[in-house]
Amino acid sequence: MPVVTYDNTDIPVDDEGFFTEPALWTEPMAEQVAKEAGIGTLTDRHWIIIRFMRDQYAVKGTGPTVRVLGKTSGVSVKELYQLFPKGPAKTAAKIAGIPKPRGCI
Repeated sequence: MPVVTYDNTDIPVDDEGFFTEPALWTEPMAEQVAKEAGIGTLTDRHWIIIRFMRDQYAVKGTGPTVRVLGKTSGVSVKELYQLFPKGPAKTAAKIAGIPKPRGCI
């Protein structure tokens, strides 16, 4: 299994770079993952989605789909694509340090 280093911590990830141990994630790591994903500086709107993703993962064992994000996070689908242009659910899950949501290609 691959390992990456964020915030001076070795993190096991899957072949696509998603955390396999979400409990190791910290907010400073999110900033580093976001930069790698081409997002740059995370705004308050990004953090709404990142925290929502982590909360949903804790409750359901998987991150929400884009459709669910758009209906329940308080951020519209249009804005989700502005915040995370390369795929909101997948990119936000990676930044949030959770496994890739079910149904993401």
